[in-house]
Amino acid sequence: MDLSTTTALVTGANRGIGRHLARELLARGATVYAGARRPGSVDLPGATEVALDITDPASVASAVAATGDVTLLVNNAGIDTRVDLLDGDWSAIEDEMRTNCYGTLAMTRAFVPQIEANGGGSVFNVLSALSWIAFPGTGAYCAAKSASWAMTNALRVQLAPRGIRVAGLHVGYVDTDMTAGLSVPKSDPADVARTAVDGIAAGAHEVLADDVSRQVQAGLAGGVAALYPQLP
Repeated sequence: MDLSTTTALVTGANRGIGRHLARELLARGATVYAGARRPGSVDLPGATEVALDITDPASVASAVAATGDVTLLVNNAGIDTRVDLLDGDWSAIEDEMRTNCYGTLAMTRAFVPQIEANGGGSVFNVLSALSWIAFPGTGAYCAAKSASWAMTNALRVQLAPRGIRVAGLHVGYVDTDMTAGLSVPKSDPADVARTAVDGIAAGAHEVLADDVSRQVQAGLAGGVAALYPQLP
């Protein structure tokens, strides 16, 4: 994909990975719409801010109307409520699915006609290594990201004949607000964004941005015993 002739919409572009993705795309010559729920929260010279709540159908429709030339949709916006599936607050679990899965799907459904009308392009979904492995304490997030991975695979096949490439980003912990307070090794979001945009430019179907995601993907071949050795 020639980024210098690409017009991208990045959701959740006011902070974290989204902000770094938008900045990296700008640096490579792309035109960038920066989506954010809070108007005025985007600080990216060169980007055009778009008010956007991916869980609100009216907001999504307004974003479609406010653009028109998008050829790359970057579905980055997401949440992590850090609740488990058995005892966690039910509304929080619903919020995880509504944002991380349904919101991503709503954006894709809304922007596919625009991308297709502009000659085709790409949809890039920010997933997680937790799409492939789950931890009880954040089970809702893992379930939502796993659903998004399956959705990405289905849409990849469905949209290929229409000239739209669908890809996913997998990465472990990244040093953003979402992981603040976690004492674990974290990737630099600028490095993750650089690797992700390299993958978009190369037309990769999946981008694995760190060793954690590569190790987890390799473990899938070993089945449950390989991924969860603590089980009896």
